[in-house]
Amino acid sequence: PEIYRLPRAVNLDGEIIRNFQRHGRGKAVQDLMQPVRPGDRAGFANSKREWMFGAEARSFGGNGWQPMNMFDQPEFESYLRQEAVSHAQVTAHLGVEVHSTQNSDDGVLVRYGRGETASARYAIACDGAASPTRKAFEIGWRDLGYNHDWLVVDVKTRDGHTLGNATMQVCDPDRISTYVCTKDPYRRWEFKMNPSETAEQMLEEEMIMSLIDPWTPRGTYVIRRAAVYQFHAATADQWRIGNIFIAGDAAHQTPPFLGQGMNTGMRDAINIAWKLPLVLHGLAGDALLDTYYSERNTHAHDLVDWAVSIGMLMEHLAEVERCQREGLPPPEEKDKIRSSGYGQGREQPPIREGAVLLDQVNDKGSTGYLLSQPIVENEAGDRFRFDELLGPDMAIVTRNAELPEFPDDVQAVINRLEIKLVSTEGLKSVQGHMDRLFEKNEAAIVRPDRIVFGHTTQSLSLDELVLQLAEKLHLSV
Repeated sequence: PEIYRLPRAVNLDGEIIRNFQRHGRGKAVQDLMQPVRPGDRAGFANSKREWMFGAEARSFGGNGWQPMNMFDQPEFESYLRQEAVSHAQVTAHLGVEVHSTQNSDDGVLVRYGRGETASARYAIACDGAASPTRKAFEIGWRDLGYNHDWLVVDVKTRDGHTLGNATMQVCDPDRISTYVCTKDPYRRWEFKMNPSETAEQMLEEEMIMSLIDPWTPRGTYVIRRAAVYQFHAATADQWRIGNIFIAGDAAHQTPPFLGQGMNTGMRDAINIAWKLPLVLHGLAGDALLDTYYSERNTHAHDLVDWAVSIGMLMEHLAEVERCQREGLPPPEEKDKIRSSGYGQGREQPPIREGAVLLDQVNDKGSTGYLLSQPIVENEAGDRFRFDELLGPDMAIVTRNAELPEFPDDVQAVINRLEIKLVSTEGLKSVQGHMDRLFEKNEAAIVRPDRIVFGHTTQSLSLDELVLQLAEKLHLSV
């Protein structure tokens, strides 16, 4: 079957492109993304679309790539499918339905198509928000408090349009809406439905065009897609049943206000993808796979909660304007909600549980966070992204030019995990900055997903750090 030709997700984080870089595909993926345009920013506006606050778009961020990347999903999916099916170890069964996924004595049995079966040690069900797998195993669903109907409209622009490049959350008391500057020549609106409105009314062409009229003249765009969705905020109670895992929308759903729906699902895949080979190759115990849920659930929950906070901030700002119109005192701002807005101080959360040194995790540290990736220059004058030194797997990064000799038990862990030893000596940052942890600490262990496992301190040597890594990974002996 062909790729689904209509857009859904529109934003890819630099963190995700960084993971493609790890597999030699970073530049190819970046080439599919929208470069930063004049006036590119994201923020909040009043009913007259007058800018209130927000954040400017940047072409380079802490992950070594453009932080926010607008893309066209059909184009991006075509690339991903082409890459997947060209891989010698991938067999794609397209256009077939999975009827059941069952745990067996030695793994998983999947029934699909017209009675065919497939067996494996593990299975990952990325079967969407309505996930038959989640329902079959009666996995609970935690509602995080946002359930509202919205009309989503995607258009292709024509000459003469008057649409700017600033993505806006329009906090209009009469109708809250979102305008998204997706990849040229496309744009998106999301209109919150009022209580008396129905999906049938909202999907009438005249209604859609009347909502877009204040933005650009009719005839300057073609509607690609119009659909009514209920925006949900929820996470699953379990992400693993035996040897079966759920990921993506099957495990979590979020309102789109933070642009993190697909990114969160991709983080699921990135997380479990480096752990499965360690277990399958007998290097680590099966208990390592339990950290998939403990790491991803809390992180996804934090991001869904953040998106809900943005929705609440939009409602609060709309209510402030309504009170101004009617000469009423403004509503009380609850729980410093403005900090949830773009560029207002709230940042991505760290990994708070799982395979990191938990006693080092804090809001101002580096452990549990992604290692900063600058573009660096070596003494020979070569310039490259720092991750190019790390390789695809585990790495020890140290400030020291000469690496120590390790005791036998520590060296055995390094050999078993094929940990690469990397020195920052002789490197200078030409764009971005080396991670702040190296200002005070000699060395750090970086996981394959570029999360900092932990770093040395005055009371924690590198030898001890490596042995703690082995313990956290349930390393087989």
